[in-house]
Amino acid sequence: MTKKELYGTLKRAFEKVLKDAAVTEGSVQVVCRGLTPEEAIGKTQRQDFPIITGKDVMIEAVYKGYRGQAFTDAPSQYTGGLGEILDLDIENNPRDRGVFIATVNAVMAALGRCTGTVHCRTDGPEQCALEMQAYLKASYPEARRIALIGYQPALLEMLATSGYALRVLDLNPANVGQRRYGVMVEDGSVMQDAVTADSDLILCTGSTLCNGTIVDYMDLPVPVLFFGITIAGSADLLGVKRVCFAEDLKNSSGR
Repeated sequence: MTKKELYGTLKRAFEKVLKDAAVTEGSVQVVCRGLTPEEAIGKTQRQDFPIITGKDVMIEAVYKGYRGQAFTDAPSQYTGGLGEILDLDIENNPRDRGVFIATVNAVMAALGRCTGTVHCRTDGPEQCALEMQAYLKASYPEARRIALIGYQPALLEMLATSGYALRVLDLNPANVGQRRYGVMVEDGSVMQDAVTADSDLILCTGSTLCNGTIVDYMDLPVPVLFFGITIAGSADLLGVKRVCFAEDLKNSSGR
């Protein structure tokens, strides 16, 4: 699948969701803005999350009081209706793409089509890593070689200390070539084929949806699990598997 095909599929699927739910263009306003690191993730002991180190920015769309967040390297503010959202150029404009994906998350949460559209805060990422550890042992007991796509330090440390043969890919030059938690971070722009071919299971950040590299991790011969908030509302629309352990989070504002 090409990026053009990917984003075309996503837009058509979301448009169908709106039509099936009888959501009309004039019935809602979407407000989207960037969040500060503390707004997004709270005060964490671990200080090497990408949103804290400045690589990524989290944006948040609000639809009928429901929040949908997404990580992007091209943050933008936006206020408008859903009809205008559908007109955004998500194939070629990364700012439009971030707004669109965050909006999908907010709308899908409001319609009861997904959960976990708001990022875990404070000690949440550490708890998520423990939940992931238990999930992998129960659901993929034969997997010994795991590839982690995207620098998520809590997951990285958990995997590195859980007996797996671990390889990590990232696109941030500040991480590539550096040893993190005992594992060398490899360049995701050149090592993707080699690493995925050497893996029994791939854990891939949903943020790849915003930069388009998600197409490199779809339709592979090994299981791929996407994690994180960015892909929350789009996973089902794209037919990919997402894992999230924040089922008890309330996605509506103020609740």
